[in-house]
Amino acid sequence: MTRIHFHRVRTVIALAAVLFVAGCATNPVTGRSQLMLLPESEAITASARAYTQMLTPLAKEGRINNDVAMTERVVRITERLLPHAIKYRPETAKWAWEVKVIDDPKTVNAFCMAGGKMAVYSGLIEKVQPTDDELAQVMGHEIAHALSAHTVERMSIALATNVAITAVAVTQDRPGIALTGAALAAALAIQLPNSRQAETESDRIGIELAARAGYNPYAAASLWDKMGKASGAGNSKFDWLSTHPAPAKRRETLLQLAPQMMPYYEAKGERPVFPLKVSK
Repeated sequence: MTRIHFHRVRTVIALAAVLFVAGCATNPVTGRSQLMLLPESEAITASARAYTQMLTPLAKEGRINNDVAMTERVVRITERLLPHAIKYRPETAKWAWEVKVIDDPKTVNAFCMAGGKMAVYSGLIEKVQPTDDELAQVMGHEIAHALSAHTVERMSIALATNVAITAVAVTQDRPGIALTGAALAAALAIQLPNSRQAETESDRIGIELAARAGYNPYAAASLWDKMGKASGAGNSKFDWLSTHPAPAKRRETLLQLAPQMMPYYEAKGERPVFPLKVSK
């Protein structure tokens, strides 16, 4: 390695170390230390932009909210979950919460970005055939990702990975590879164990949100029975399984949590709703 290359690598590695140390913060919801290299407000703005860019062409193809009954069902369940999400973090009442149903019968997936931008693929509902209680577990889990700033964490991992890959590329004077490698590394970062930990955190928060909204917590386990069985059928793209713990292990963990959630589920009184605007 030449002297100038060594100097560049040392500088980049030092920068990466500073970013990791300076970027760690304790999450107020989970209590876990997370890598946060950018403010959540920036992640929310970026997520809203990405959400629009992703959904606009699908809307032009007539693939957004085109099944009225399915959309109304998803919205109704989400509206019951959100008041309890807001109790976790009151400032999220100001988020522009939104949920869409994407017409894609082959994809079994759902997501919630920073700032509350959500979507469910029709394939999840059509192939898994969840009850309302089970679908509430899906939506509660995704909402929990946003509450726990997991999007910000994933974006921070991507930024940190970009620095690390750049260090390798600098030694070769091949910045083009650095860009490609960083994009690949950012995608792979979602698969890292820390992301698995985020999934477990969202399971724990999501089952509570659903129970407080009046959805049976034991449905979390039955959902994963169905997910496990349906995942072996046909050529479905089970993206919702790709970054999650194995269905059997997940079912066992959720069954252990369910009794703790029953008092929330059995609580008397009306279940509040947080109205959402629905549009194509």
